Amino acid sequence: MSVSRAASKFVRSISVLALPGMLMAGVAADACTRAVYLGPDGNIITARSMDWKSDILSNMWILPRGIARSGEAGPNSIKWTSRYGSVVVSGYDVSTTDGVNEKGLEANLLWLAESEYPHFDATSKPGLTIAAWAQYTLDNFATVAEAVAALQKEPFTIVTDNVPGEEDKLTTVHLSLSDATGDSAIIEYIGGKQVIHHSRDYQVMTNSPTFDHQLALNAYWKDIGGTVMLPGTNRAADRFARASFYINAIPKAEDPNKALAAVFSVIRNASVPYGITTPGQPNISSTRWRTVFDHKRQLYFFESALTPNTFWVDLKKLDFSKETGKVKTLDLGPNQDHTFSGEVSGDFVEHAPFKFLGLPG
Repeated sequence: MSVSRAASKFVRSISVLALPGMLMAGVAADACTRAVYLGPDGNIITARSMDWKSDILSNMWILPRGIARSGEAGPNSIKWTSRYGSVVVSGYDVSTTDGVNEKGLEANLLWLAESEYPHFDATSKPGLTIAAWAQYTLDNFATVAEAVAALQKEPFTIVTDNVPGEEDKLTTVHLSLSDATGDSAIIEYIGGKQVIHHSRDYQVMTNSPTFDHQLALNAYWKDIGGTVMLPGTNRAADRFARASFYINAIPKAEDPNKALAAVFSVIRNASVPYGITTPGQPNISSTRWRTVFDHKRQLYFFESALTPNTFWVDLKKLDFSKETGKVKTLDLGPNQDHTFSGEVSGDFVEHAPFKFLGLPG
């Protein structure tokens, strides 16, 4: 197939598969990307970019085992105690937007404008604020398979609210999970119903359209082949195609540092240059920060768009125990512009845990 005919076919495919998603994405303000690298010798690496139109007041937190939590959905809230310790990146210091636990499970929240959550009231299953959705998985599960088995039973009702500081914008996100085996799951709420996509093949996730349509669009690009042509814009569907091609095209290096460098290059390729805005398309927003997690070595990397250094936390150096572990935070500064270097577990300081945003008690 010629490139011109391929491009024409792609336009027709977009019209059929993704137009509803693209229309809804036009009111969103987020354009994140997540990709999982499946390397040799169990070398699994997950990378994500966080794209947003303004600073989301992100800091890093160490959260030990044994923390009693509430779903923060009023009297009818789910309750649990964290089984596993975790390191997370907060959003507005009222939510967990990204994080990893001591067993190698990673959770990432990405925007999905098409999300519709179930009705919640006093007769519903216990409520869970969307701000703690990712944390619930990190606290309770060691693997993707374990999380999926539990979530399929729908033990809670997701409760959402407006984005902090934006009274006209409801928080609408989907959740990705990955683990040390390379397994992946994407959890969405479409039409008020939970939809779980579970497979090791689901390495990449972006924003709109819904994940089933992302897979359909990506099938088109696989037919063309990434060495022939790849879409170059910062739209979600285009970033999905690029990340899907590159995460499997990069060499499967036995050297874990070379693999890490390759994965960083993929997530940077899928990022949006700082300061970029598109008139009439607020869904195309600058990349604020990136995280990369080496599941095998338990190294959690953070890279801000506004500092020259990439730094990391070695989870093996942390005390996650219920008895002696402490909640600690690393102040990343406004716009994450504080500069750190190398391994930073010793730079965290004790702090009261942040409170998840939810409904009045």
